[in-house]
Formats: sequence, structure tokens, C-alpha cells
Amino acid sequence: MVPAEKGALPAPSPTGYSGANVSEGAVKKWILAGAAVVVIVVFGLVLRFFMVAPGRIEQGQNRIVPVALNVTPAAQALHATLDVADMHADSLLWKRDLLERSDRGHVDVPRLVEGHYALQVFSSVTKSPKGQNYKANSADSDTITSLAIVDLQPIRTWNSLLQRSLWHAEKLRDYAARSGGRLRLITTPVEVDRLLADRKGGASVVGGMLSIEGLQDIEGRIENLDVLYAAGFRMAGLAHFFDNDVAGSMHGMQKGGLTQLGRQVVQRMEGLGMIVDLAHSSHTTVAEVLAIAKRPVVSSHGGVQATCKVNRNLSDDEIKGIAKTGGVIGIGYWEGAICSTKPEAAARAIAYVRDLVGIDHVGLGSDFDGSTTTGFDASQVAAITQALLSSGFSEEDIRKVMGGNVLRVIRAGLAPS
Repeated sequence: MVPAEKGALPAPSPTGYSGANVSEGAVKKWILAGAAVVVIVVFGLVLRFFMVAPGRIEQGQNRIVPVALNVTPAAQALHATLDVADMHADSLLWKRDLLERSDRGHVDVPRLVEGHYALQVFSSVTKSPKGQNYKANSADSDTITSLAIVDLQPIRTWNSLLQRSLWHAEKLRDYAARSGGRLRLITTPVEVDRLLADRKGGASVVGGMLSIEGLQDIEGRIENLDVLYAAGFRMAGLAHFFDNDVAGSMHGMQKGGLTQLGRQVVQRMEGLGMIVDLAHSSHTTVAEVLAIAKRPVVSSHGGVQATCKVNRNLSDDEIKGIAKTGGVIGIGYWEGAICSTKPEAAARAIAYVRDLVGIDHVGLGSDFDGSTTTGFDASQVAAITQALLSSGFSEEDIRKVMGGNVLRVIRAGLAPS
């Protein structure tokens, strides 16, 4: 055999096939198969992200760092007879079924029942600035948009604050419809009366009422207030963590007062039977609302400067002004409200309001599920009952603080003027 010349091509095989000669069809099949594998892997990763991310986000936002509770049998027995009412929880913001007991967050219906709640006010949060803080925030950024997308909320909620609130209302109505009677949407004084009567008769039922955290969701149009009322909203804070076109925020850049639209909004809310909430409002806004209010107003969640000197908390004059309208101040359980997460700190704030303006003007405003860290959840709110007992509150006064005052003001406020 004559050896092949250096650099010459190898002789073709007898079959005509060479490992270097793959058919064009086979190559296309391999490419398509590889692409399919990539698509499947990417789809799986995306699916896992949208399944896991919402829970991970909430776990980082709504935390419980347990504190010593030490609830005595006497306090537990008293608590079992109460109609607890809380003016603020942001549970509708998160992607979980409130009818199921969860291992994250602070509130769901099973925990409300265990905590002997008669009423929980559920707030609609529609916009929150990046780097949110108590001092000053611009309205130019928003973290709720990305949350709406990650949660796979309806596309209409991705760029409309009004639609976000309407979606929250739909969620609460759906929970009530699927609850088997455990949860009721409350919109009228008659429904409050029926709820309390049924609970007195032994029914294990909780009322849920819709509120708004910042009226930026009317998108500058007062007629949208009527849209929100028709959807079931019966309380609204004028501002949240930034100034809006209704009012100045305690945490805004300007911290101004009511706008011309804001004055119209307050008047319209009182006419409809929507309770005005001053939580997060600037000192100027609070003063201007108190000067024109003809019905009881509330500060749904927060604290008082005298026991926790944080800018968002109420001054003595503001406490007196709210009480003068016949309203009520909701005391929260997180660091920014009471400079602690212990129930005893909440009791000190409650006692201060009692001593300043009377027992009829203070109640609960937990801010549960509001990106807060607390020492306990809704099922353990008997810890507040214990702290009040230990502070010398009478049984009658504890009933008022734990729910009676809030229920009284809400019942009156829901009636159109």
C-alpha cells in the first residue's frame, strides 16, 4: 500500500459515512432538542421564582421576634369574653390565603378567631417609596408595583393605584364568600350590630372592614372616592409615606396640609359615611382636618410622643383634638409606635391616652402585616389584655380598649351624614 501523502484527506469509508460528516437534519434535531431543554429549565426557574418569591418577600417584611408574654389564666378567661377590634392590618397586600392558618405574617382568619376578634380593619396599601423611612420620602418611586408583578396580580393593577385598591376589595369579598360564615364584610351599622349579636349568641365569626392607606389611589379625581365607597371601603387615611395630591404626609418632602382636593375629600367622606384616618398625616394636615371635621376621626395605628418620641406619633394637642371629635387613637405594637415590641409598652401608651383625654378615646391599631416586626401575632393578642390588667385597668375599661371604643366609633362613622 502506498502511504498517503502528508496533508492528504483520508479515504472515504466503504459505507460513505464519516464521523466528521453529520447530516444537516441531525444537527437541526440536536439544536431543537437543546433549545427545548433550555426552555424547560428556564420555565421551571421562572415558575419556581413566582411560586417562592412572594412568600420569601413577606417573610422578610412581616416578622415576629417573640417576647415574654406570661398570660395568666385570669387574663385568658377575661380575654375569651372580649370582642376585640383592631383598626389597621395590611394583610391584603400579600399573596396568601387568609382563610388558612399561615406560618408567616401576623394575621389570618384562624388566628383572628383564636384571638377573639370581632372586627379587623384591612387596609389597602397601593404605593410605598423605595428606602421608606419616617423622616422624608419622595413620591417618585414605588415598591408596590414590583410586588404586584411578582404576585402575578391582574395586569390592570400594575400601573393603576385605583385598580390595586379595587383588587384588594375583591380579595376580601372572595375570602368572605369562601369562609363558610367565618368572615363577614362589614359596610353598615346594621351589619356591625348583627355581627355582635351573633357573636354573643355563640357564633365564631369575624368582621372584616376595608380601609385605605393614603388616598393617592383616587388618582386626583374625587369621583373615584365614590368608586371606592361602592367597592366597600369605609375608612381612609389621607396620606401614607409621601405627600400626595390630597394631603401632606408626616414622612413627605414638604409635609404640607390639605390641598383644595383634600378639603373636598374630607367633606365627601363625611357625607358618604367613610371615617377619616389621620395616621401618617403631617402635623399641618392633622390640625387642618381637626379644624373642619364634623364627625369623629381616628388615628388608626401608631403611638404617642409622650411615651415614644418618634415623629409619626401624636402630640398631646393632637390627641386632645381627636378626642374632641369623639374619635379614637389606635395604639400599635411595633418599635416605631411604642419604642418596643413588648405588650407592657403598648399598655403604657394606652394608659397615657386614658389619663390625658379619657378611656373612651383609645383602642388597638396593630399595623400587623404592615412590614413590621412585632413580639406576637393576632392569635396572641391576649398579651395586651394581660398588660392592661397588670397595669391596673378595670375589666370595663379593658373591654373598651380591646374593642368597644373602636366598634362604637366605626358603627357611628359608617352611617352617612
